[in-house]
Amino acid sequence: MSPASRRFALSLLALGLTVPFARPAAAKPLRGAPAHGGKAGGYANRREVLDWVREQTRDGAPLANLGPAQVLRDLAQARYRADVAQLILPAPAGVAKNWAAYRDRFVEPLRLQAGLRFWQDHEAALTRAERQYGVPAELVLGILGVETYYGRIMGRHRVLDALTTLGFDFPGGRSDRSPFFREQLAEFLLLAESEGKPATEFLGSFAGAMGLGQFMPSSWRAHAVDFDGDGHIDLIGNASDAIGSVAHFLRDHGWQPGMPTHALIDAPADAETRARLLAPDIEPRWHPADLQAAQLQLPAALQGHGPFAFVALQNGQQSVDSHLLASHNFWVVTRYNRSAYYALAVIQLGERIAQLRKA
Repeated sequence: MSPASRRFALSLLALGLTVPFARPAAAKPLRGAPAHGGKAGGYANRREVLDWVREQTRDGAPLANLGPAQVLRDLAQARYRADVAQLILPAPAGVAKNWAAYRDRFVEPLRLQAGLRFWQDHEAALTRAERQYGVPAELVLGILGVETYYGRIMGRHRVLDALTTLGFDFPGGRSDRSPFFREQLAEFLLLAESEGKPATEFLGSFAGAMGLGQFMPSSWRAHAVDFDGDGHIDLIGNASDAIGSVAHFLRDHGWQPGMPTHALIDAPADAETRARLLAPDIEPRWHPADLQAAQLQLPAALQGHGPFAFVALQNGQQSVDSHLLASHNFWVVTRYNRSAYYALAVIQLGERIAQLRKA
């Protein structure tokens, strides 16, 4: 055993933890069970977790200032959440998406009225955020409405449990995102330390997002702002900070004031051409010349704003898809959630609230 490993083992013993032995070969997991095939939980005594802690707390690493003993104390309190593992799984294969049904979950009377009230209550912050970051107030309203119903639904999962479950017991049944959630776990432990609160006290979504705008820990630490100037960033209980932080996040990801987000368009009749245009998904790659070559006419609203993504939205099994050209600003909205359905719901919710406000 190397000196570094010996010191690490002694730190475990000081905490009353054991140094684990290698586990036997993993069996093929059931759907929703950990992809590694081993036993879930027990995070403070598992070799892969201890290896991660050692790597994250070495000199110069993200958690070096916390040290292995503190990180292990936190992880010893983390609990495996089977419901989190289930919620992260995609819909069963063969289930057609339905854009109208998805939109109507958010663009509906009660949420619209809640958005109007939120705009009235926080008009000054929304106006200042638009002026400072160039992001329209209605887009910020759309995000806060879709994410948390303006703070009514911010999640009741312990963030420590969610991130540890997804970081070390990510389920089989979809592409492995455990490295992302391990990164978020490290960011979260740093956030809890800076907030001076126990890691067990933070609540959020099943994926570990927190606050009115549902920021992941890395986004909180990189993009959150003290928008009301009280000396503390609070995305959970302070609407002004949440408003400013959402606008700042979008600006940081390249929002361009005055650029439209999208326009509806008819799909090319040729199936091969249509498939080629759809291949990049939400990434804006197509220039006006590409569209002209595909015999598509660029909508007037998007003139001078390329490149674009060509996006299809399913309307259930019995209906034809809807298609749109999506600009760079549409892509910026998908940095919040990498889904065209999500981005369009956010945009349409905000637009509808703005229409009602002017009525």
